[in-house]
Amino acid sequence: MATEAGDASAGQLPLWGERSETPLGDRLESERLEVERLETELKQALASLEDPGATPFDQSPAQVPAPAARSRSVALPRWAGSEPFQGWPERLLIIDTETTGLDPSRGACIELGAILFAVAPRAVLGQISFLLPCRANPCEAINGIPAAVSRLDQPWEPLRTAFERLVEAADAVVAHNAAFDRQWFGQGPLAAIERPWICSMDDIRWPAELHLRPQPSLRDLALAHGIPVWAAHRALTDCTYLAQVFERRPDLEALLQSALEPRRLYKARVSYDERQLAREAGFRWNEPVKGAWTRRLSEREVAALSFAVQAIELEPDQRRSA
Repeated sequence: MATEAGDASAGQLPLWGERSETPLGDRLESERLEVERLETELKQALASLEDPGATPFDQSPAQVPAPAARSRSVALPRWAGSEPFQGWPERLLIIDTETTGLDPSRGACIELGAILFAVAPRAVLGQISFLLPCRANPCEAINGIPAAVSRLDQPWEPLRTAFERLVEAADAVVAHNAAFDRQWFGQGPLAAIERPWICSMDDIRWPAELHLRPQPSLRDLALAHGIPVWAAHRALTDCTYLAQVFERRPDLEALLQSALEPRRLYKARVSYDERQLAREAGFRWNEPVKGAWTRRLSEREVAALSFAVQAIELEPDQRRSA
């Protein structure tokens, strides 16, 4: 899950403007109407399901056809008639993937979970989770999803359509370790998401009083907010943890606005004796660049550093593992 939202391949994201002055009551009413519309779209998608033609449980993996690839890159529109937002995203789509490997060229997404979250009222508007059929799952010991279960009869295609409707309703996408999650979209059956991406691990600067590492794990982030961690490595569960963290942040709007500042990858220019400066500033050694302390930073954050840095660009093979 880490984000390359500001790299050269994805393009830099624009800075967000000033907060909308729309009264809270009007915004909540607008959210309610959009939720009703989203529910209607979901019901229509499920009602249109005929025979999904799912693979029987006892069919051998070699006979199972892979899900049809969505090679297109979809620029999904905002809801018709909605007002343009300013300041920070009003609706977030929190997503998480479970996969059969680390590299999309050799693995596949086996589960997708998503929660549509309204920022102003700190409320969950909708959520969805579904499995995608896979021939094998070498990561079953981690995510606990047998490949045979993913091939059971279930309406994953209309659920994928419903997921795309959630993307339409969102202003930005959030994931923990977003670079990992983002690489599975535009590959195989999942269309690319043309929305700003926010990484809750690397882009959001969590307050110092939480005593978290610069790139905290989702488990540590949840526990720091008093959220019990009862399970891990299922897509919707991980989305729920992040939604509950957002519910508890009175400064969420400011955190999101800062997270959406354009960022580049920088290498710290420090000596061996000065390496602690880079570590304390959240730079990581050997990741993603071997033999270097690196971190993605905005221009504002670069100006605040007490040591020199150098902007760098990742090679394609380095970018995938970042």
